[in-house]
Amino acid sequence: MQAEIGLFDYPKFRPDLKPAPFLPMSKREMKQLGWDSCDVILVTGDAYVDHPSFGMAVIGRMLESQGFRVGIIAQPDWSSKDAFMALGRPNLFFGITAGNMDSMINRYTADRKLRSDDAYTPNNEGGKRPDRAVLIYSQRCREAYKEIPLVLGGIEASLRRIAHYDYWSDKIRRSVLPDAKGNILLFGNAERALVEVAHRLGKGESINDLTRIRGTAVMLKEVPEDFKVVDSSRIDKPGKAMVMSNPYQVEPECSTGQNPAEEPAKPIRIQTSRHDAKNTVVRLPSFEKLRNDRILYAHASRVMHLETNPWSGRALVQQHAERELWVNQAPIPLTTEEMDGVFGFPYARVPHPSYGKAKIPAYEMIKTSVNIMRGCFGGCSFCSITEHEGRVIQNRSQESIIKEMEDIRDKVPGFTGTISDLGGPTANMYRLGCSDPKAEINCRRPSCVFPKICEKLNTDHQHTIELYREARKVKGVKNVMIASGVRYDLAIESPEYVKELVTHHVGGYLKIAPEHTEKGTLDQMMKPGMGAYDKFKEMFEKYSREAGKKQYLIPYFIAAHPGCSDEDMLNLALWLKQNEFECDQVQNFYPSPMCNATAMYHSETSPLSRVKYKKRKELYVAKGDRQRRLHKALLRYHDPLNWPIIREALKEMGKANLIGERPDCLIPSAEAEHINVRGTRRQSGRHGSNRFATKHPNQPDIRKDGTTNGRNAKKPKGATISPTHKPKAAGKSAGKPSNNGKPAGSRANPGNKPSAASKRKPSKPSRQGR
Repeated sequence: MQAEIGLFDYPKFRPDLKPAPFLPMSKREMKQLGWDSCDVILVTGDAYVDHPSFGMAVIGRMLESQGFRVGIIAQPDWSSKDAFMALGRPNLFFGITAGNMDSMINRYTADRKLRSDDAYTPNNEGGKRPDRAVLIYSQRCREAYKEIPLVLGGIEASLRRIAHYDYWSDKIRRSVLPDAKGNILLFGNAERALVEVAHRLGKGESINDLTRIRGTAVMLKEVPEDFKVVDSSRIDKPGKAMVMSNPYQVEPECSTGQNPAEEPAKPIRIQTSRHDAKNTVVRLPSFEKLRNDRILYAHASRVMHLETNPWSGRALVQQHAERELWVNQAPIPLTTEEMDGVFGFPYARVPHPSYGKAKIPAYEMIKTSVNIMRGCFGGCSFCSITEHEGRVIQNRSQESIIKEMEDIRDKVPGFTGTISDLGGPTANMYRLGCSDPKAEINCRRPSCVFPKICEKLNTDHQHTIELYREARKVKGVKNVMIASGVRYDLAIESPEYVKELVTHHVGGYLKIAPEHTEKGTLDQMMKPGMGAYDKFKEMFEKYSREAGKKQYLIPYFIAAHPGCSDEDMLNLALWLKQNEFECDQVQNFYPSPMCNATAMYHSETSPLSRVKYKKRKELYVAKGDRQRRLHKALLRYHDPLNWPIIREALKEMGKANLIGERPDCLIPSAEAEHINVRGTRRQSGRHGSNRFATKHPNQPDIRKDGTTNGRNAKKPKGATISPTHKPKAAGKSAGKPSNNGKPAGSRANPGNKPSAASKRKPSKPSRQGR
């Protein structure tokens, strides 16, 4: 399905406008370009890096290509309006974003402690953006130029577009749109909506008239008369216009409209929806009701997640006091040609010159990586990619990807010949998707791979294999690494892909994310069972042997996920010990706005099935500080600092038999804690614990450029979990595995990986951050 107007079909607003070397950040730069004013000014919480992995650069270059003069105010001093007046009055609007991350996740840990660093800031300096940056920036822009329209965007606005649970204040907050007093909110990657908004404002239309644009949210006085309202504001009151019999039901497979077993000779036909998405709106419970009813919040979350299909999903309306929050349908995904255009803008691929020699960690980590696609159809409940980028994969052409690799070779200072990643939210979803267009248009499933891979999903990895082979041929490129997380349940459907990956694109380590070992917890995560992990591990090791390489899988796990009991975490810890793994750094589940797992955390019920008040199964959630510390400690069962809390918990659970010196015990007894296996004193606590080695003795160290250099190489940073040898080999230390120069955690859900860096520094500042 194509959009009515293509992304590049608009006539240029200023036909003679030429691309700037960098979008201006000062009036001096504007003067050098011959500008007397900016049409659009983008205010962002990140440093300005002119690179397609930074949202403000993509949005700015997108508007520039349409003929708009765009200026950038990056990380302004928010203590007064002065910094927001640095470029003067914009002719059309202010575009406001917190940056590539939600500002609260950027500034606070999962334990709600203030961070001292910021990967999106020069020299990793913390404190350069405020809490709830979209609200503060909007307020200052209003103070600077009261009459100028405010267009909100980026991941913070996108994931806070409706009433949502806020982990840091532990309450339901209103949509960010009325709180920021913005005129319009753009959710998702937003190129389509942004271009339409800019051109219509450029033609003289009022911002108040832009109410029907896909991918936007606005505040209205009342629901338009030409829309039919389906009331889902109360539990068990679904209305008659739903596709299913109630607003919760999800068919195990896409509807075919017939029983193929009875009529096998007939072609498959898709039952059309019994509603017209163009003139039907679903009413969510009001903000006022949600803030006092956690079960109703779980219901609202489920209804919202069933309306994410860009073709058949309906608009949403939610009352906020006397006004209506109107959320239009999701935007139509970009075509391959449009994706190529977005990534083909004349990016300088370096930070703005005003930063001098200062290092911006996020840029250093992604400067030699290439984003090949957008979106994710995995639907993991702890991840918010689907709510932001959508579940339909948007792909670049092979030619566009190769061209970007050549640009990296020619433009990136100090390029050593290694492409650190060809990936995206997931490494191996490139050009995968539904094989039946009619089914894709009508499907309401939140995941194409859970509880099993949909029969209609194309899992052929041939396009990815061909891309890898062509990438290796690029002149001047020595290594092409894959650092984005691999969806292993998809990979095992293509042994040829696994062989290609393992043979040529793993620099010693490959990260994958089983997330947990216990079925009950995995079901709440919407993740596959460990059988798929075991099969992938077997294939990985087989092809590594055939290639003559010693390579290791780096699995990620989540602590304290909703639905995960103490017993589940204990079983995970025992699995880790049995498989000789140690977690170097871990982090608890981080309830980011809008994702399903956050609704679980707040409501203590699961929105993955029908929500009820009565006869409802309570979902266990580790909320208190002690329980969350325990779950985190169990992932680091080997650390003496964690032994006291684990001992106490094991006794309470009736599992004292797991305390002792036997091989099947998880931790030593208190009496033996200070005695190591050679009979000498073991120092526990902060004064030098004698930890087990964190990798096999013969395991090579991996440089940040993906190459190896033996046991004595300098230890790279960024390890999260790594294989270890048996306890009897205690004392042999070795280097930590790197992630090819990228921080741990490649997926868009901020903060749900075990590494402290994974939440703090996403593997790539993707377009998810816009």
